[in-house]
Amino acid sequence: MPSENFKLAGGCYCEKLRYELNLESKDEARTSLCHCRNCKKAFGGVYGVTIKVPIKGFKYTSAEEKPTIHCQDNGSGSNVYREFCPTCGSYICEYGEKAKDKFRYITLGSLDNPEELPPKGEFFCKQRASWMPEIPGIFHKQEIKE
Repeated sequence: MPSENFKLAGGCYCEKLRYELNLESKDEARTSLCHCRNCKKAFGGVYGVTIKVPIKGFKYTSAEEKPTIHCQDNGSGSNVYREFCPTCGSYICEYGEKAKDKFRYITLGSLDNPEELPPKGEFFCKQRASWMPEIPGIFHKQEIKE
């Protein structure tokens, strides 16, 4: 018997920019905490939390509102794209040059029900704030080699 698709919805603070995730299974989504400098700056904190999903499983559902896309060099000579609500400025997703045709990294906080996708891993753990504990029972990567 085939399994049902896994669906979640999300959007911005003002609710004008909405999206949905329609995945074959919950396993297609990977929520991760990242302690790298780029994520800290982008999220305005000591880490970022995103959900990696295949691009085929992500789509905006707002009839009128479309995201504002900001492109910036990530410091290593490759572009990173970030999508925001043009009305309220909420950060929705990002993707790098190599991933732009394959994946979206959705901000966990933009989901209507973020509890559905708990973290599976942490990255750049060497850069974790000293007061922040390690999350037990998930994958930990100290650094990533390009």
